[in-house]
Amino acid sequence: MQGDEHDDFSIPDDWCRRWVSCVRDYAVIGLSPSGIIETWNIGARQIHGFRADEVIGRSFDIFHAPEDRQRGSAAALLDTARRNGRAEAEGWRIRKDGSRFWANGVIITLTDEAGRVLGFGKIVRDMTDKRTAHEAVVESEQRFRMLVNGVTDYAIFMLSPEGIVTNWNAGARRIKGYRSEEIIGSHVSRFYTPEDAAAGLPQRGLAIAAQEGRFEAEGWRVRKDGRRFWAHVVIDAIRDETGVLAGFAKITRDATERMEASRALEETRKALFQAQKMEAIGKLTGGVAHDFNNVLQILRGNLELLDSRHHRDAWTHDRIAKAIDAVERGSKLASQLLAFGR
Repeated sequence: MQGDEHDDFSIPDDWCRRWVSCVRDYAVIGLSPSGIIETWNIGARQIHGFRADEVIGRSFDIFHAPEDRQRGSAAALLDTARRNGRAEAEGWRIRKDGSRFWANGVIITLTDEAGRVLGFGKIVRDMTDKRTAHEAVVESEQRFRMLVNGVTDYAIFMLSPEGIVTNWNAGARRIKGYRSEEIIGSHVSRFYTPEDAAAGLPQRGLAIAAQEGRFEAEGWRVRKDGRRFWAHVVIDAIRDETGVLAGFAKITRDATERMEASRALEETRKALFQAQKMEAIGKLTGGVAHDFNNVLQILRGNLELLDSRHHRDAWTHDRIAKAIDAVERGSKLASQLLAFGR
């Protein structure tokens, strides 16, 4: 049965040779037990730059960088393959023209039925583009971290999906007063006022960000020393490639000065409105007082004329005198209103 299975899955040697000779994306190299190159495919020529006649019979360590050859890295790989049946490594390798490329290499031990090492099969892949892309990502992440850590006007930090602080920048320390070791691992509700925390505002903000992708608000927050400041807050949900929530990015800006300036502007606006209203009332009062005073003067003139004609009538004289006195009081009131109107 085992023999039948072996026959079913056996591959003709000629087929293997044809396949190896056609592979272009991988260098497939046959090595002797001591690491001497015995076979060379078109992929090896394409990756390393050598023709078969230039490398067959030479040690495979010619592809290793000089510093790696001094360390004996090629021999170490063969020793690992002898012990474990295979060895895998990544590192800089050298092309015929002296240029370097980042290679992923696998060495497989070839043995006979008795377990004696017949040689090694080595497969090499040029991973330079992948490594360059990886290094670009790493460099970009480093620049981003440097940028975030260098920002002091904004508190920029990450939260876990549960709202736990996972990192902390210089701006967060300046605005909130905590060092990173004091706050990483704490819940974001620590920055809220007791009344807002009790009302569930921290959890509500995270829930909205998780559902809608973003949450933005303003409100009072608390520094390490207990002082409050007016904060403008933006929370963005961060998701992985599959859409699973990985956490949140939170940006906080101290907007206390802006809020106080806005409040002062509003108070000034109200005061100006009150002044304008009082000015309008003053003008109206002045106009009314002027007209009222004119009426009083006419009334007084007529009363004095009546008094001159009825001076022998005591009762009439007394009544006219009281009316003139009332006109005098009205005239004083009109003068006061005119003064207010100015």
